[in-house]
Amino acid sequence: MKSFRIALLPGDGIGPDVVAEAVRVLDRVVHGTGGLALVYEELAVGACEFLRHGDPLPPATFDRLREFDAILLGAMGLPGVRWPSGIEMTPQLDLRERLDLYCGLRPIYLFHPLDSPLRDRAAGSIDFMLVRESTEGLFSTRLRPADASSGCVEDTMRITRNGAERVIRAAFRQAMQRRKRLTLVDKANVLPSMAFFRQVFDEVAAEFTAVATDRVYVDAASLYLVQRPEMFDVMVTENMFGDILSDLAAGLVGGMGMAPSADIGDRYAVFQPSHGSAPDIAGKGIANPVATILSAAMMLEWLHAGEAAAQIRVAVRKVFADRTARTRDMGGSLSTTDMTDAIISALP
Repeated sequence: MKSFRIALLPGDGIGPDVVAEAVRVLDRVVHGTGGLALVYEELAVGACEFLRHGDPLPPATFDRLREFDAILLGAMGLPGVRWPSGIEMTPQLDLRERLDLYCGLRPIYLFHPLDSPLRDRAAGSIDFMLVRESTEGLFSTRLRPADASSGCVEDTMRITRNGAERVIRAAFRQAMQRRKRLTLVDKANVLPSMAFFRQVFDEVAAEFTAVATDRVYVDAASLYLVQRPEMFDVMVTENMFGDILSDLAAGLVGGMGMAPSADIGDRYAVFQPSHGSAPDIAGKGIANPVATILSAAMMLEWLHAGEAAAQIRVAVRKVFADRTARTRDMGGSLSTTDMTDAIISALP
């Protein structure tokens, strides 16, 4: 039997609510599949941990995380808990940078036509993977001290050859597993850093001749996502552009509650819903757990348990075929646990 150690980082707000539901689904899948065991350990990280002990990501906790096979994260940060600079505490970004989780995967899939604000889109017609570089780009100097009293604060767009090459290769590998089409999203007509990113893309593209490629400026990509999202299979882009486009994309398929994600490196990986901590609904039993459940499926894939991951996705697809089975954020009345119960009931 294969056994994996999973670090649970429920975090803040609705994080504990949705992580608990994902664990319920994982336990049911593991029990039904056989030959697989998951051993969990919960660790405290986030704004609440800062309020308790003065550090949102204690060094001892970070060191422990290196011992696990995968990390399942809920949500981190609270609007009123900020550093003196004014920015929120975001230990999830610290994890990406310190564990070198350079490949951010944001799958987007439309389960039901009526969940999209776009007209006449069939289920499955919106189906693409956004690959976001997660360790540099415009986020690279986010921790640099800034003096607001000087009248000027700057952020730097950092693109390195190594950083660009590895995420672009990862995107090409994603395309090879899907419909063999990759779109570069950049701003190479204006920014020298993006022109360099495109240069590296063109060089790496020569290694993947089976994949069709195109290049789209980020402003045009935003337009095309709304007008004709079916044109995209895999997209690869810089950190900030990916952050923005992934939220736009989630809006096409039902909202942030339907947006799973993974941040993957060569050794470590973190899996989490793309949504925030939503403290206003924490503990009320109305949060949408689907993004976290689908993130857990991505975690199973990372652990080479593809059959179990596929079972979760099929179960979600079955549940969402019924338009009435929705949580409140999607116009329905199911509670958090009701939605999880429905998904568990749809598992084989």
